[in-house]
Amino acid sequence: MESRANEFCFRRRSQKQQFQFVKKSFGHLWLLGCLFTTFSLCAAAPSSDRADSFAKEIRPLLNQYCIKCHGPGKVKGGVNLNPFTNSISVYRDIKLWERVAAKVRDKEMPPEDKPQPAEEQRTQLVEWIGQTIKDLNEGHLAQDPGRVMIHRLSSMEYNCTIRDLLGVDSHPADKFPSEGGGGGGFDNNADTLFIPPILMERYLAAATEVLAAAKPEMLFVANKGLLASERSMARKDIERFATRGFRRPIESAEVDRLLKVYDQAKASGQNFQEAVKTALTGVLVSPNFLFRIERDTPTGKPYRISDYELASRLSYFLWSSMPDVELFKVAAQNRLHDPKILEQQVQRMLRDAKSKIFTDNFAGQWLRVRELKTTAQPDQGKFPAFTPALRNAMYQEVIEFFDSIVREDRSLLQVLNANYTFLNADLAKLYGLPEVKGDTLQRVNLSDENRGGILGMGAVLTMTSYPLRTSPVLRGKWVLEQIMGTPPPPPPPVVQSLPQNDHPIKGLTLRQQLEKHRSDPNCAGCHSKMDPLGFGLENFDAIGRWRTKIADEPVDSSGVMPSGEKFQGPAELKKVLLNRKEDFIRNLTEKMLAYSLGRGLDYYDVPTVRKISKTLAEHDYRSSVLIMEIVKSYPFQYRRNEPIQQASN
Repeated sequence: MESRANEFCFRRRSQKQQFQFVKKSFGHLWLLGCLFTTFSLCAAAPSSDRADSFAKEIRPLLNQYCIKCHGPGKVKGGVNLNPFTNSISVYRDIKLWERVAAKVRDKEMPPEDKPQPAEEQRTQLVEWIGQTIKDLNEGHLAQDPGRVMIHRLSSMEYNCTIRDLLGVDSHPADKFPSEGGGGGGFDNNADTLFIPPILMERYLAAATEVLAAAKPEMLFVANKGLLASERSMARKDIERFATRGFRRPIESAEVDRLLKVYDQAKASGQNFQEAVKTALTGVLVSPNFLFRIERDTPTGKPYRISDYELASRLSYFLWSSMPDVELFKVAAQNRLHDPKILEQQVQRMLRDAKSKIFTDNFAGQWLRVRELKTTAQPDQGKFPAFTPALRNAMYQEVIEFFDSIVREDRSLLQVLNANYTFLNADLAKLYGLPEVKGDTLQRVNLSDENRGGILGMGAVLTMTSYPLRTSPVLRGKWVLEQIMGTPPPPPPPVVQSLPQNDHPIKGLTLRQQLEKHRSDPNCAGCHSKMDPLGFGLENFDAIGRWRTKIADEPVDSSGVMPSGEKFQGPAELKKVLLNRKEDFIRNLTEKMLAYSLGRGLDYYDVPTVRKISKTLAEHDYRSSVLIMEIVKSYPFQYRRNEPIQQASN
C-alpha cells in the first residue's frame, strides 16, 4: 500500500504545487497504508473470558451474600463487585480485594443484620483471595510483557526526532492537533495517539518544510566518484536517510521503491537535489518513520525484542528521540542486550544534554505541573505578583530540581524532602529569600524545613489552588494521586460547593466549613484521607507564599491521618509521607515504568513493579537504580504477538 502511494508522488516542480499534488493524490492512500500497517502489527483481540475457579466457587458466594449491597442496584461504600467475572478481573483491582478479604476475615462483612455465610464459606473466600494475591505478588503467573501496540510518535517525540535526523529545531509538531494524557497519565501512551485526518495534512506540510530548511551536509553525503552516476549517489543518500529515519536497516526493496520516486521526480524536471528531497519526503510520511514499529516473530510465546528495537525503546525513554550514531553502532553489533553494554549506554545517555527532555516530559506530566502553563489562573487582583515570568520560573524550578536528582544520582526520597532547590530573583522573593539575584535559576541551599521538596514548590501549590484561595481538598487529592498512588474514588454526583474565597461565612473559617462538609457520611470516607494532607500545606497561600494568618485568623495547619498520626505544618507532614515511603516508591516506579513502555500498566506488571521497588530499597533509592532496573526489566526487553492465556486459580 505504501509503495503504491509513493509511486504517485510529486510531478510538479514548485513546492506549493508539489504539496497540492501530495495532498490530493498521495494523502488518502498513505493513510490507508498507515491503517493497514497499524492493524497488521497490533496485538490480537483480548483473550476471552474462561470459566475458572472464581466463576465456579467465588461468584456464587458474592451473588448470595454481597451483590445486593455492592452491585448494580446499590453501590454501598463505593464498592461494586458485579463487574468481577473471573480471576483476571480480580487481578486488575487487587487492592479492592485485599480490603474485601480483610472485611470478610474480621467478620465486618456482611453486616450483622444481613444473612451470614457459613464458616467454611467465609474461609473459602478469604483463602481464595489470599492465594490470588500471592500468585500475583510473587510472580506465580505466566510472565507477560504486555500487549503490543504500534506506537505513533507523540508531538514531542516528532519534534525531537526531526531535530536529530535533520538538524532542524523548528518544532513543526507544534502545529499538530493537541494530545491528551493516556494510560499512566502520559501523552506518549500508544493507546491514545490517534491519527485524525488533519494530522495527515500536517505531516505532509511538515515534511516539505523541514526538508527545505535542512542543511545539505545532513542530506547529501554520497561522494561523486569518477564512475559514480547521479542515480547511484541518490540511492546512497536515500538509503542512508531512510535507515536513520526508519531506525533500523532498510531493505533493498524499500530503497528501490523510494528510488522510483526519485526517478519520477527527475523525469518531471527536478534537479538532483530536488529529486532526492522528493524521495526523502516519502520517508518522512511513511508509517516506518511516524510509528515506532516492532515486527512480529512467528511464535505464540513472548520473545526478546531486537537490538534495534531496544535501541529505540531506550532512546525514546530517555531522549524522546531516535537513537544516535553510537546506539545504532552497538545495535548493529548485536551487543545492546549485554547487561554491561546496556548500563554503559544508559549512563552515557543520562550524561547527554538531550536527557533533560526526560525530566521535562516525565516529571512535568507525573507531577502535573504542566497544568501551571494552561489551567492555573490565580486572580490578578489578589495576586499581582503572579506574572508570566514567575509562572515560568515556578515550572522550571520543578524541572531543574528533578533533573538534579537524576543527574547527581540522588535518593528519590529527596523528591519529598531536600535541603536545596533552584530559584531566580522573582521566585526567591516569593519564598522570602531576597539574596538571590538575576533571571536565571540557580541552586540555593534551604534552611527552612517547610520549603524543601516538591510539596513546598510554588508550581505545585499554585496548580492545586483556586484563583482566589487555596484548596486543601485539591492539594490533598494531588498528594494521594500523584505522590502516594492511592487516588480517592470520584465524588458523589451532587456535592455542595464551598465558597470561592477564603473569607469566613457565618462565623466559620474555610477549614471549619470543610469539617462540616466532612461530617456527611457520604463524604467522610474520602475527605478523612484528603483533607488532613491539604491542611498540612495551609501555611502556603494560593501562589506558594508563606503565611501565618488567613483573614486575620491564625493558620491551622494541623492534621490527623485516619491512622491517628498527628502532624503540624509542612515539615511534619513530609515526615508522615516519608514513613510511607514504600507507597511513594511503588507509585513512582509504576509511573516511570508506564512512561518508559508507552502504555498503562496492568495486573501482569505487578511482579515487575515489586521487584524494582525491592531493588531500590536495597540501594538507597538511587535514581540511577530505578532507571536501570526499568531498562533491564522483562516488559521493557520483551514483547508478545498475542495475549497470554493465564492459568485458572
